[in-house]
Amino acid sequence: MALPWPEPGVAPVAGVDEAGRGPLAGPVVAAAVILDPARPIVGLNDSKKLSEAARTRLAAEIREKALAWAVAEASAVEIDRINILQATFLAMRRAVDGLAVAPERAQIDGNKVPPGLPCAGEAVVKGDGKVAAIAAASILAKTHRDALMRELAQLHPEYGFERHMGYPTPAHFAALQAHGPCPAHRRSFAPVAQLVLL
Repeated sequence: MALPWPEPGVAPVAGVDEAGRGPLAGPVVAAAVILDPARPIVGLNDSKKLSEAARTRLAAEIREKALAWAVAEASAVEIDRINILQATFLAMRRAVDGLAVAPERAQIDGNKVPPGLPCAGEAVVKGDGKVAAIAAASILAKTHRDALMRELAQLHPEYGFERHMGYPTPAHFAALQAHGPCPAHRRSFAPVAQLVLL
């Protein structure tokens, strides 16, 4: 079922979502998207429900057709310094601040609105499956973060980041045990912290 599309003439609303709260390594990434009512995009959905090929195709179409879009990060160092929730909020603020068109309102996937947004904010639980702009943001955040993790895999091939994207899989745990953490690992996350303390 197609997600409802923005009506023409309505004040711009940004959809905002993140990728990468759960991994043990890499940044948390947020995206903000303002869709163009006149340029629909077929197939938008929660990025987790789409194949990698579909996400890649849709990400290119979103960047081409959206009125405005921006992607931002909070690094593993920032996550360790201020915690993952605050780092997610920071990435979301950076994404909204980066939009070339100022939104009147931001719809945030989840149950919390980041403090300090430059516009009004509204939390939408499971918004990436309900609101087209949030689904678009989820796709941009996921594809951007996956590309970053593939780059990290080139720098640190021993961890297999290109396969698990930093998530806590058995293969990732085995690599951590064998090699210890690299600079991209989040040292405040328990499985990494335990190894750092050994």
